[in-house]
Amino acid sequence: MLTFTIRRLVLAVPTLLFISLVIFGLLQLAPGDPMAQVPLTVPPEVKQKMREALGLGDAWYIQYWKWIVQFFWVEPQVFLDYVFGTNFSEGKLRVLSWQTRSPVMEIVVQRLPQTLWVVGTAYVVAVLIALPIGVYSAYRQYSVFDNVGTFVSMIGFSVPPFFSGVLVIVIFSVNLGWFPSIYDTTHRVVDWDSFVVQLQQMIMPVMVLALQITAQIARFMRASMLDNLNQDYVRTARAKGLGERVVVLSHVLRNSMIPVVTVIALGIPQIFGGAIITEQVFKVNGIGQLLITAIQANDLPMVQTLTFIFAVLIVLFNLIADVLYGILDPRIRYD
Repeated sequence: MLTFTIRRLVLAVPTLLFISLVIFGLLQLAPGDPMAQVPLTVPPEVKQKMREALGLGDAWYIQYWKWIVQFFWVEPQVFLDYVFGTNFSEGKLRVLSWQTRSPVMEIVVQRLPQTLWVVGTAYVVAVLIALPIGVYSAYRQYSVFDNVGTFVSMIGFSVPPFFSGVLVIVIFSVNLGWFPSIYDTTHRVVDWDSFVVQLQQMIMPVMVLALQITAQIARFMRASMLDNLNQDYVRTARAKGLGERVVVLSHVLRNSMIPVVTVIALGIPQIFGGAIITEQVFKVNGIGQLLITAIQANDLPMVQTLTFIFAVLIVLFNLIADVLYGILDPRIRYD
C-alpha cells in the first residue's frame, strides 16, 4: 500500500503540471485586459508600469514558471504562516490579484473558513443521512420508506440550487422569519449565543447543499446494496446462522461501500464548485463567490489559482479513494 501511494504521488506531479499548463493557456487566450478598468485619465506610461508591476510584460512561459513556483513553493508557506503564525513567506515574491493588488493566497485563506463552515458541514450531514437511507431502502426494497426515499432523491437530483435556495429563503426567512436570508460573514463565534447565531445562519445553505449530496449518495448506496444482497456469500452467511444485523452491516455494507467511496471522495472537490451557486444565493463570502467575482473582474491570477486548487483536490481525493479500496476490500492489493 505504501509503495502504491508513493507511486501515485509521483505520477500526480506530471498530471498536475499538465493541468496547470492547460488552465494557464486557456485563461491566457481569454479576452479582456486588466488595465481596462483603469481610468482613461491615467497616462499610457503609467499604465505600462502597472502592467510591468503585475508581470504582464514577461513572456507567457516566464509568467507560467513564476506562477507554478509561487503556487507550489511560496503559497504553501503562506498557508503555514496563516495557520501557525510563522513567517516563512516573509519578503518572497507573491502572486498578486489584478483586482485588489493583494496576494492571491492571502485572500483565499481569508475566505476559506466561511466555505468550510457551510460546505464541510453540509457534506458531513449529507453523508451521515444518505448512508443509512441507502442501506435501509435497499434492505426494504419497494417498501413505503423506499418509495418515499426514491421520490425525495429524484427531487434532490432535479431541483437546482438556485431554485431550492430561493425557495427556502421565501419559506423559512420571508414567511416564517425563522432564519436570516443573508449569511453574515463578519460574525465571529466567541460564546454559546454567538454559536447559536452561527448555526441559524448556516441552516438554510447547509440544507440546500445537503439535499443534493444526500440524493446522490443515497441512490448509489441503495444500488450497491441491492447488488450485494443477492450474492452467494450473503446466502452462505445466512445459512451459517448469522444474525441479519451481522450479515447486513458486517458483510454486505462493507462490500457495498467500495463503489460509494468513489462518489464520496470525488464529491468533496466537486461540492466546492457546486457551492458557487449556493454562496451567491445566500451571500456567503466564500471561495465560490470569490471565483465569480474574479471571473467578472477578469482577474486571471485569482481564477487560475482557484481553478487549479480544485484540480489538486480532485487528484488528491482520487488517491484517497484508491487507498480506501484496499482498506475496505482485502482482496485488493496494490503492491
